[in-house]
Amino acid sequence: MRISKTSILLFVAVAIGMGIVYANVRLLVPQESPGSPFYARIERGLIHHTEEWAAIAFYRDPSCVPLDFNLLDLFDAPRAFGCALTVHGFESWKNGPSQGDMAPIQSKLQGDGAVPIWFVRWNELQAAVADDVLTIGELESLPSFLEGYATFFEETLHPMGGAQQTMLEIIAYGLLEDGRSFEYKVTEVKGTLKHVTIEFK
Repeated sequence: MRISKTSILLFVAVAIGMGIVYANVRLLVPQESPGSPFYARIERGLIHHTEEWAAIAFYRDPSCVPLDFNLLDLFDAPRAFGCALTVHGFESWKNGPSQGDMAPIQSKLQGDGAVPIWFVRWNELQAAVADDVLTIGELESLPSFLEGYATFFEETLHPMGGAQQTMLEIIAYGLLEDGRSFEYKVTEVKGTLKHVTIEFK
């Protein structure tokens, strides 16, 4: 059966009117988008941890984090944009940031080869954040502080303000400065930790 050009145009018009057809805007990070305005994956009430260890992945060079910035605040626009990214990837937006979208629908990031990931004992970090402030210097000075670099880092994020259902998944592994290897995996759904793996070998 041959479908007329008029029928095709009518179908497309109806589909658009029903919201079936989406022309998402895809932006490459960092070529077309500077990425999100934060330094690290840590925020108030949502820290990746097991019963023993906590992990903080840095999307930007830790040495560039302002000494007075409270990491629990997460966002630091526009200052964070001045720090070099340690990741690359893409963001999918419904219309685009210039069109009023608050956040992308999805972002997928990969490491540039050495994504900084810092580890500290969970009980020490709990004590450090009890006053609702955590600076980069305070984090680095904790007794159990371990510095690592992920040779493999992959993140999928469906962020609040963009996605219908928020979700985060990180898979990373690499080496600690003391020569041991590490594995770090996390899954968040709707702002709740569902699974966290932090292992040293």
